[in-house]
Amino acid sequence: MIGAVLVTLMSVTPQTAVAMPGTQPQMAAVGRRVGLVFGREGAVYFASSRDGGRSFGEPTPLPRAGRLHLGNHRGPRVALVDNTYVVTAIVGNGREDGDLLAWRSSDDGRTWIGPKHLNRVEASAREGLHGMASGGGLVAVAWLDLRGPGTRVYAAVSRDRGATWSEDFLAYESPSGSVCECCHPSVAVSAKGELAIMFRNHVGGARDLHLVRSADGGPKPGPAVKLGQGTWLLDACPMDGGSVVFAGERGPVTAWRRDKEVFLARPGAPEERLGEGRDPVVATTENGSTYAAWRRFDTVLMLTLTDSLNRLFSNDVAPVRLARDLGLAAVNQVGPLKRFFMRHAMGLAGELPRLLKGEAL
Repeated sequence: MIGAVLVTLMSVTPQTAVAMPGTQPQMAAVGRRVGLVFGREGAVYFASSRDGGRSFGEPTPLPRAGRLHLGNHRGPRVALVDNTYVVTAIVGNGREDGDLLAWRSSDDGRTWIGPKHLNRVEASAREGLHGMASGGGLVAVAWLDLRGPGTRVYAAVSRDRGATWSEDFLAYESPSGSVCECCHPSVAVSAKGELAIMFRNHVGGARDLHLVRSADGGPKPGPAVKLGQGTWLLDACPMDGGSVVFAGERGPVTAWRRDKEVFLARPGAPEERLGEGRDPVVATTENGSTYAAWRRFDTVLMLTLTDSLNRLFSNDVAPVRLARDLGLAAVNQVGPLKRFFMRHAMGLAGELPRLLKGEAL
């Protein structure tokens, strides 16, 4: 199913929205140059902007080498290094196939060089989950690798804007034999070329986030550091790998989920609870400010409910139509129940941000 990629620019002028058919978009920006990648019908598409995102060129597909892995934090990634766009994605020809590929373009996506295979062992990236980032002249990728028993974190780096890549290297192997199998790894690179890789581990039944770092972006990262003080005992994969960025001299900042709550943390520092939710992302500005965003569970619930209602009202089978009419009539007659649904639909239920409650930030 193809959705719509909606790019919205917010500024002091009225917002600009650009819609493109596709799914799972990722963006990179330097100055007024913006690169956008997304999936469409099993292929990677790219569009660029030179006016800060106010307008984009026509999306074009990258050279195809298999079907793009999509769904649940999968999909392509993009970085802008100097005047070169680097795109990575995991593609394959079936559920048991998947390789991490990289393309590069120095002419705003008009032509592409690649793809290059980044995982040495064929099909070892078939889980389809990876992260990519750039900084200080370094481009780095990390992915969940299945070349041996269990799931490990492998990585590769480029120091020439994606023209050549290092051999892939083992970034982390869990003492339990496997990291969390379905949570995407996150990658950050500092302005000095330091590499940080965050992943959800699986040790002693706990599904906690860990971080490894390499000061020079090399193939020998230091020991894994657990993030936060608490732990999450879970006999399942939450499918939520969080986000990591570098905040200047302060080092990496991470955002991640434990159970139903989202936290912000630096390695070795106390965690900060942000609220209830999932799928957090974190970003920093040049002046050192840190921003985090995440999906609230009631938002996900509302999306599910709305989709269910759409399916219900598109069904014209007589018994379903009768049950639907009776249910709506009952809700309309019960005041408290009606107000309950109205408050949820307006986003006024559950844990609300301070600003929405009229409180100072």
